Order: sequence, then C-alpha cells, then structure tokens
Amino acid sequence: MTGPRRAIFLDRDGTLVHRRHYPSRPEHLRLYEGIGPELRRLQAAGFRLVVVTNQSGIARGYFTEEDLHRMHEHLAASLDRSGVRLDAIYYCPHHPDGAIPELARRCDCRKPAPGMLWRAVHDLGVDPARSWLVGDVLDDVEAGRRAGCRTVLVDLATESPPVTARRRPDFVARDTPHALRIISAVEGLAAAPELDYRPPGWPAASLSGAGGDR
Repeated sequence: MTGPRRAIFLDRDGTLVHRRHYPSRPEHLRLYEGIGPELRRLQAAGFRLVVVTNQSGIARGYFTEEDLHRMHEHLAASLDRSGVRLDAIYYCPHHPDGAIPELARRCDCRKPAPGMLWRAVHDLGVDPARSWLVGDVLDDVEAGRRAGCRTVLVDLATESPPVTARRRPDFVARDTPHALRIISAVEGLAAAPELDYRPPGWPAASLSGAGGDR
C-alpha cells in the first residue's frame, strides 16, 4: 500500500501562462518557455501536477464555463506536447462583485482561501505537508500555506513584502522555471539554483524559509 501522494499546485495566469487581462479564448493561453523540462522532472519523481486557478471572469460575465473548459483543453494539450500530463485542474468561478447572480458570492474556493487545494487533497490522496504551491501573487502563497504546503512566489514585480506570516513564501523565484528548479533542489532531484533570491526591497524576514513562522 502506498502512502499519500505529493503534488505541485500551480497557479495558471502569471505562473504557467503569460498574464493577460481576462483571457477568454484558447489561443490566449501561452505557456512560459522552459517549464516543460522542469515539470517533467518533478512528475517523473512522483509529484502530481495540479492547477488551481481563480477565474472570476465567469462570474463577471466575460466568458462562460464552456469557454474555460476549451481553454483548459488547450492548456493540457500544450503541456502534453512538452511531455507533461496534468493530473487535475480546479477553478473558482465566483466573485462577490460578479454580474452572474448565482456566482456573485463569497466562497471557500477563491484564493487566498484554500478550498481548491483541499478538494485536490481529498480527490487525489495528496499529503499537503509533502506538497508545494507555486504562484505569482501573495493570495496564492496564503492559500498554499493555509493548506499546509510549502510555497514559492514567482516574482513579477507586482507584490510588496508580506506583513503577515501566512503570506510569506518559503522561497521567491525569478520566474517559473526557477521556481520549479528550487523545488527540485530542495527535494534532492537537481543541483541547487540560487535559493536566496529576493525582489528588490524584500528583507530576509519576508521569506518563511529565512526565519518566518510556519
């Protein structure tokens, strides 16, 4: 009998694919270069690859869930061409200010709430304490930490140093391939890259791996 599985939880926009204002068509999702080999290495080591993404554009009426499914089919196919298979995609369609009445509400799945991660833990038999979350905003980090994961923030120069412990990432990376290499290094799968990278102005205490509380 095998034990609980490990997972890499991945934000979508700004982490797997280039940021765009409310992408609504498959061709709007463009993978960042260099992530294929890094994801393949982690998948080969037994990590489940799980996307967890806020998609308030559905609640706002910018696109439909059917549109989103087509985009995610395109995303999965793009990764498959790189030899990477996604194990699951979870999305939150809600927003308190949404234009679609049944979706205009607070929920437990929209990050920074950890609901999507907990669903994956239940559905896939994942151990969050052995898992990681990679995202480009501190709401991602908070969701990961609330679920009990280690976290890596991808620096897109949009986030100020966190002021609360639960929003402190364990590591900050220059880009997503760097984030995935950090995970591989910590897990003993690859040589260590630069592990103490910080955005300009971020003190050491802004990283939980450098003295912050877990």
